[in-house]
Amino acid sequence: MSTDPRPQPQRDYPANFTEFIDRFHSEAEAWSYLAQLRWPDGFSCPGCGSHDAWLTKRYLYVCADCRRQTSLTVGTVFEGSRLTLRQWLHGIWLMAADRRGLSARGFQETLGIKSYKTAWLALHKIRRAMVRTSPDLLNQGVVEVDEFYVGGPSQGKPGRSTDKHIVLVAVERLGYGRKSKRVKLGRCRMRFAENTQRKTLHDFISDVCEPGAIIHTDGKKEYQGINGIGYKHIVTVMKDEDDPAHVEMPACHRVASLVKRWLLGTHHGGFARQHLDAYLDEYTFRFNRRLSRDRGLIFFSVVRQCLNTRRSDYEAIVLSQRGLRGRVRGPAPGSKRQPSRAAD
Repeated sequence: MSTDPRPQPQRDYPANFTEFIDRFHSEAEAWSYLAQLRWPDGFSCPGCGSHDAWLTKRYLYVCADCRRQTSLTVGTVFEGSRLTLRQWLHGIWLMAADRRGLSARGFQETLGIKSYKTAWLALHKIRRAMVRTSPDLLNQGVVEVDEFYVGGPSQGKPGRSTDKHIVLVAVERLGYGRKSKRVKLGRCRMRFAENTQRKTLHDFISDVCEPGAIIHTDGKKEYQGINGIGYKHIVTVMKDEDDPAHVEMPACHRVASLVKRWLLGTHHGGFARQHLDAYLDEYTFRFNRRLSRDRGLIFFSVVRQCLNTRRSDYEAIVLSQRGLRGRVRGPAPGSKRQPSRAAD
């Protein structure tokens, strides 16, 4: 038996979907897997610390000393859910292994969930668990920073004056291929923003980029002063250049194009504004792991984060932000009117 402490395929997680089906063929198997991940050294009573306990038919641990009952799902994403643990694991596998992601409708139909609301809520809980509490800061190569817009066609002038929703993006540009001259991309970070004021842009850069990193932006005046907050600033004034913006800043523009295509494809261009960050976090999580060939390891990572993420109910996700419940819809596929300026 391997003594390597790092997660290993087959031992710690299924390596492919066939192994996934074979491993989680019953609710008991799913429960046993999650229990091993949550308590790798065995169950310990949260009340008295005793390891002596028995298991009920409802999968509750009963402490032999203090008689306290403890559920596997308490304090996790799975707490209070109507879904079975097998459905949760299946949904996490689809979210982690499929590079296109999963819509709530697809999740509902694939797993036979009766309520669309239940499927939608489960996916948002998984998205919240995908977000790392202390993500690594961007510092490799040159970090391109720009903004782009998502949403439906606006009535105003296209470009920065649009009423679409602003997304700030930072992407590591690692260089160019020798033969194809195609830009090599590193990691990315994205965030929904209410405006493009100087403080908003500077705060975003400070939150996602490591001090001392090389930051490349366009000539927008709000980016001025980046040198003063601890970064090396490269500025390209687009109107003074012969090459278009997507040539001067290819990393941001490519990511923006991919995000818009993903929103239109997987989610058919529909999303609520207050949840835009959740969708961006999901895409960022998957994009930063796009080169990984071990999809099972990504599944393993998300499951562990679900066990370490506290429960979020419907009120916390939706009703607490009633003021931001406007719905955004992009142009239908094939529409002649296209979104303005793909700047990501």
